[in-house]
Amino acid sequence: MGKHQGWYWVGLAALLRSSSAAAQVPADTLPRGRFLHPTTRVGELVEYELSYHHAPALEVIFPDSAAKFGPFEYADRQFFPTFTRQGRSLDRTVYRLRTFSLDSVQSLSLPITVLHGADTLTIPTEPATVRLVRTAPPITAGQVPVLRQNLRLQPVEPEFNYPYWLAGAALALAIVGGVVLGFRRGLRLRYRRYRLRKNHVYFLAQYARHVERFNLSRSLTNMERAITLWKNYLSALEDSAISSLTTREIVIHYQNDADVRLALRLADRVIYGNQFSEDDTETDLAFVLLRDFAERRYSLVMDKLTVGRKQLA
Repeated sequence: MGKHQGWYWVGLAALLRSSSAAAQVPADTLPRGRFLHPTTRVGELVEYELSYHHAPALEVIFPDSAAKFGPFEYADRQFFPTFTRQGRSLDRTVYRLRTFSLDSVQSLSLPITVLHGADTLTIPTEPATVRLVRTAPPITAGQVPVLRQNLRLQPVEPEFNYPYWLAGAALALAIVGGVVLGFRRGLRLRYRRYRLRKNHVYFLAQYARHVERFNLSRSLTNMERAITLWKNYLSALEDSAISSLTTREIVIHYQNDADVRLALRLADRVIYGNQFSEDDTETDLAFVLLRDFAERRYSLVMDKLTVGRKQLA
């Protein structure tokens, strides 16, 4: 008995709250809903207007897109600002709806919500009706409709085929990846040969420029630059560190090569001993020997790369 009595008091309190909220709504005004056009077609937009005159102090909430519009489907809505005149306020919203139901007459009733403190009051509207206009002629029982044939092609906008393009891009990447993996060493050797050839041409041009400047000015600076360029080039060509070695260590590094030994001895005598000869043949010989030795080392490295490439093939 105690449990049923508790539910009774809860229901009585809810009823009193609803009555209190309803007391704020004038009895002579109710929400009004109407279709702005008396007829519509299947799938055609039709406008439904919901309006409510009320006291300015009331807080009114109109339905949104989540409300139940059946048998219609919600498409859009347009709110109008609250208009207050002579102590009465007007709220109005126009809903754009469409229907796919085939009923001849279709109706809609949307409620509004009034807030009063912690209480809410839902006020329904009188159902508004709209008549469905049928575009197809009526068919009697057993009658087969006459179909109209239309074989004329209609233009269709081409669409970008993303799946095919993505599949093609993936296939192209797979092919390129396979080629790179399969011929990676061969491509690396080819690229190194290209870089060595380019660096060798640059070395010969710069070396000739330093030699020419030395012959014109007899400046030890130009001779030192030529020797330094020669050391740096061989260091990069053979991936060694002869640019930091002394003359004696360079001769030992190249197995006491006669050309290297003679060229560097002549260059040291001129640079460090400041012993210029009246005859330029000694300095010219030093430059020629160093250049020819660089040519031989370049050919040796290129031959090794060629042999490695043939082994891969």
